[in-house]
Amino acid sequence: QVQLVESGGGLVQPGGSLGISCAASGLTFSTWDIGWFRQAPGKEREFLAVINRSASKTHYVDSIKGRFTISRDNAKNTVYLQMNSLKPEDTAVYYCAAASLNSWPILWEYEYTYWGQGTQVTVSS
Repeated sequence: QVQLVESGGGLVQPGGSLGISCAASGLTFSTWDIGWFRQAPGKEREFLAVINRSASKTHYVDSIKGRFTISRDNAKNTVYLQMNSLKPEDTAVYYCAAASLNSWPILWEYEYTYWGQGTQVTVSS
């Protein structure tokens, strides 16, 4: 059974930093590209970033470039999203997802096979 479990969400002040994680099990982790998405209240889920299976390539949506960094540790079956200079508009539920397509970058929800349950990130003073 494949599981993706996000953790590390919480409350952070504007301008602060937070790192969230996505731990995978039940799949050969090093053969899957992993993406991060988020869904804010009343909005559609949006793509944020993706990292390829060997960690040699990353792709970000423009709105987070320079603030967020995606990384992975295949030995730990874990992907990370480091978020800096957080803004109130970054408040959302953050999801990780796994894809195994031979294309790049993988931007669309339908391209991802497995999803985590999400972790809440709230940016507020």
